[in-house]
Amino acid sequence: MRILMFGWEFPPHISGGLGTACYGMTKALAERGAEVCFVLPRVNEGGDENNFLRLESASGTPITRRIQERMDWAGDEIWRSNVQFMSIQSPLMPYMTPESYMQTLRNLSRHETPGGESTVDAGENTFTWKLKGGYGPDLMQEVYRFARLGGAIALRENFDVIHAHDWMTYPAGMIAKALTGKPLIVHIHATEYDRSGENINQVVAGIERAGLLAADLVVAVSQLTRKIVIERYGVPPEKVKVVYNAVMRSDVQHHYEIPPRIRHEKRVLFLGRITFQKGPEYFMEAARLVLQKIPNVRFFMAGTGDMLPQLVRRAGQLRIGDRFHFAGFLRGTQVDRMFALSDLYVMPSVSEPFGITPLEAMLYDVPVLLSRQSGVSEILEHALKADFWDTRDMADKICAVLTYPALAKELVKNCREEMKSIRWVNAADQLLQLYSNVTGGN
Repeated sequence: MRILMFGWEFPPHISGGLGTACYGMTKALAERGAEVCFVLPRVNEGGDENNFLRLESASGTPITRRIQERMDWAGDEIWRSNVQFMSIQSPLMPYMTPESYMQTLRNLSRHETPGGESTVDAGENTFTWKLKGGYGPDLMQEVYRFARLGGAIALRENFDVIHAHDWMTYPAGMIAKALTGKPLIVHIHATEYDRSGENINQVVAGIERAGLLAADLVVAVSQLTRKIVIERYGVPPEKVKVVYNAVMRSDVQHHYEIPPRIRHEKRVLFLGRITFQKGPEYFMEAARLVLQKIPNVRFFMAGTGDMLPQLVRRAGQLRIGDRFHFAGFLRGTQVDRMFALSDLYVMPSVSEPFGITPLEAMLYDVPVLLSRQSGVSEILEHALKADFWDTRDMADKICAVLTYPALAKELVKNCREEMKSIRWVNAADQLLQLYSNVTGGN
């Protein structure tokens, strides 16, 4: 099976769980014999060392006049009938003829646009965009350019199925499908309703809806996400399949020496984006309640996000600054060490489509406390769970784990058994079956 896969991030350059999931998924697919061409906005230095797949950079992909004409047809059809997601700087001026306007518009598309660079080769009559990647202020422009460049890559590649991850790559998947006629699977790792609650970005939600409806099949990371896709976006239930995420087991370092100055203390960890979706304020409120009962506990909040400044202020207001520490964004061995040194991992998400971090914590034999509003809670029967808003229940369960070592040991033992069936190869087998279904077994 040959897969053209569109993604927005891939290790070692990641911002969250999306890149981690893409890595585990593609590695397992490769182990099952699949050939994966993974298209990123830009392949950074050190990002092409994975020998189990081919990473392809969309940035710099040449687009000839013939490809552009095909792209205009496919893209215009998609933008007009399915999604509008960017404002175009119109060159319209008084007294222009329709012909001169169209020529000006074509010229505009071949020159530099805000937030990015373009190059034009007049001799070859080709042009391209240079993408920055990431999640900067010009994200919508990057999504548009990525879609065009991804379509050009699709025309030159040989593949059986298109697989697009999250809304940033849906337009690329839709154009690739329109240009090649190959089936499209879209993977939804998080919806706009998860990220923003009811105050959604209508543009982002519009792109999500267009991609979900245009796909031949939708892969959701949990039953929770499947329900949102069906009810909020109107996708037929028979088109939405659940494939749970997993976690890599290799290179886990269980042995990190605990610094002498904190050996006598208990350590509780929050690791994730410090945003509304992840519920960091509920973690802080639970910490306040725990410290009233057990003063000898340190709470660590690792990550960055838009809520960080207000939570720093809130820690001061609650007078828990000496017990509550902000660790910033952690990478690689920093993450490993933080997990290994923790006595409990807490994920209090308001809406978590899946949540890989609890599985990562369990690799280090760290007990976990999960929000019931998370997809991973569907497959971890023996983990402790609490509603994100019930900070008193959350605090009581934190106290119980820290106070009773036998409880912590039993939680670790039970979750270790559950982890035996949570493997990326199982997810890969399910995906390969879905690929076979949409391609007719070819």
